[in-house]
Amino acid sequence: MLTFTLTFIRHGETQYNRDKLLQGQGVDTPLSETGVLQCKAVGRYLRDIKFCKVFVSNLQRAVQTAEIIVRSNSHCSGMEMVLEPLLRERGFGVAEGRHKEDLKNMANAAGQSCRDYTPPGGETLDQVKLRFKNFLQDLFKQMLEEHAPSGQETSSAGDGASSDVSSHGSASDGLQGASAHVLVVSHGAYIRVAVKHLVEDLRCDLPAGVKMSQLFSPCPNTGISRFVVTLSRTESGPQLSATRCLFTNRKDHLEDLPHPE
Repeated sequence: MLTFTLTFIRHGETQYNRDKLLQGQGVDTPLSETGVLQCKAVGRYLRDIKFCKVFVSNLQRAVQTAEIIVRSNSHCSGMEMVLEPLLRERGFGVAEGRHKEDLKNMANAAGQSCRDYTPPGGETLDQVKLRFKNFLQDLFKQMLEEHAPSGQETSSAGDGASSDVSSHGSASDGLQGASAHVLVVSHGAYIRVAVKHLVEDLRCDLPAGVKMSQLFSPCPNTGISRFVVTLSRTESGPQLSATRCLFTNRKDHLEDLPHPE
């Protein structure tokens, strides 16, 4: 068996984020000045965690975010990041580059909720989820091959990682008992789909007293979510033995930053 942590971070702020414009995949903008400060803050927050792998959406705003985090890390400086197209933001089709209110109006005209609506040329939520499932499949295979060679046993499920971790706490929450730590830098809509898959489809254990509205709330720029994953090896491939949600959308590192005007 292999137990590892999976830490998701949304990219830092862009000017499009501040102006409430949809970026998706077709609008590839850099971080704003505030976004750079946010990334430096989350880099400081996570600097003592020894990540064994860093997977990053290959869109500019995510790559910049990951570069700042890795550069700030005590153990990962100089680590080669894996640019992963499967982690790209949800495609919003004709709505990309337009105001979020336009998307709401399009959804209303179609008689659907904004979150469930797919603009012409955009990705459905199921298509985004399939991308995440494919990423997990590849990740699980890599982790077992590299961190639990055949016949070797490592940490087992449940040892050390408490389910009572809140949205406020230490950067090291949940790391005890895990033999490896993976960082994923992606996007707001994508991370929400990923969290819903882990919680609803894979039925991961949840922190005590947590509300679903908190788990699935919009992730702030550089917001942090963390899960603990335990895998076992079977003849047919990696088998997910246990999954635990530690926290979602944590933003403690942003408390001392000036609020954008």
